[in-house]
Amino acid sequence: MKVNLAGGKFDAVLFDLDGVLTDTARLHAASWKKMFDAFLSQRAEAGRESFAPFELDDYRLYLDGRARYDGVRDFLKSRGIELPEGSAEDLPERDTVCGLGNRKNELVTELINSVGVDAYSGSEALVRYIRDHGLLTAVVSASSNCAEVLDEAGIADLFDARIDGVVLKERHLQGKPEPDSFLEAARQLGVEPGRAVVVEDAISGVQAGRAGGFGLVVGVSRKSDESVLAENGADIVVHDLAELIP
Repeated sequence: MKVNLAGGKFDAVLFDLDGVLTDTARLHAASWKKMFDAFLSQRAEAGRESFAPFELDDYRLYLDGRARYDGVRDFLKSRGIELPEGSAEDLPERDTVCGLGNRKNELVTELINSVGVDAYSGSEALVRYIRDHGLLTAVVSASSNCAEVLDEAGIADLFDARIDGVVLKERHLQGKPEPDSFLEAARQLGVEPGRAVVVEDAISGVQAGRAGGFGLVVGVSRKSDESVLAENGADIVVHDLAELIP
């Protein structure tokens, strides 16, 4: 299926961040694994459960694209573990849903600061192409580090709106797979969902795009998961966004 995003059918393109615009999904996955493996190991040593390490499939199914505390809650549920919810102010040392989420956020912030961030060249090229052709652009991410990542990658000025983890919290919006964040981005840009494109690499993200009634949902397969993205709502799936430049 060949699609020209700048062919007149669409007014805006809404991009996820990690794994779509920047090579940071791997940093999030590594941080979740480090945090959860330590947590699960401590529980095994205390005799609560046998140790089963955090796997890539766990990241893909329960955490990728989701708001941080939602992801913690869903992963713990998959392992039959119940913890107090806590609050966003919990210290990272606390074994609460929020404490674990804050612990992971410390780890990924350290990684971003130490290894840096790169934008995918194909993604940056597509963003510049569609902007040159008059389309509006937005970043829609569950990450609270979104602004810093965009600045580090040198692409912050390429977007007309940003809906991220900070905005979700401030406006009490539900995270992906609910469509709230994408719908808010479309509202900020002043475009109808049916005239906007969603670009996502996460199962939860393509589900959100489909649930929001957007004109086109593009899946980006960085993990050889083309069929899974298509099954969950992607109209087309590419391996690199440069494929969408005519």
